[in-house]
Amino acid sequence: MEGLSEDQDSSANSTTSSNKIFYLESQSNSPVRPNWNGNEIDSLIISPMDHTTSRYPFCIVWTPLPFITWFFPFIGHMGIAMSSGVIRDFAGPYHVSEDDMAFGKPTKYWQLKVNKARGGQNGWDRAVTDASEAYKKRMHNLFCDNCHSHVAMALNLMHYDDSTSWNMVRLAFCMLWNGKYVGLCGWLKTWLPFIIIASLSYCAYYFTSK
Repeated sequence: MEGLSEDQDSSANSTTSSNKIFYLESQSNSPVRPNWNGNEIDSLIISPMDHTTSRYPFCIVWTPLPFITWFFPFIGHMGIAMSSGVIRDFAGPYHVSEDDMAFGKPTKYWQLKVNKARGGQNGWDRAVTDASEAYKKRMHNLFCDNCHSHVAMALNLMHYDDSTSWNMVRLAFCMLWNGKYVGLCGWLKTWLPFIIIASLSYCAYYFTSK
């Protein structure tokens, strides 16, 4: 009986140990959802960009405007993406698009650093959402309250890079300087119309001036 009791105790201890191991493994495999405060960028797993589905996490994106960009390649339509990569852009009067960028897919993007946004990932998404809700109530003005202004408001709300002085002009220069093209097609879509018009204009001037 004593031997049987010892075997039962050994079996019980083995079962308990197995349960503990299973519990620890389950805990180690469970997702960790930290509260971001903007200082944990090394631990943050950012979703990869996907040009095919137009997913650009923590990016400002840009696409050409018909006719206008043909003559002025530095002027275009701008949007800002959520942490998920979904693009929000002020597409027209009282309308902010979501995952359907006006004037086509981005040809340039500028990926920002989420640790420079107050509140980190949550602060970024909240600022983009609040700016989008605000611009749903605004009339679009090409010269003073446009897609660039919508992006500027989002950056100001999140105090990106400890700044609240973001504006359309500053963003235009930053995109021109920091923007990366979405491959060769992105570059051609941006510059080819301008190059063709400039070449034809030069040829017309050259032959008519003789």
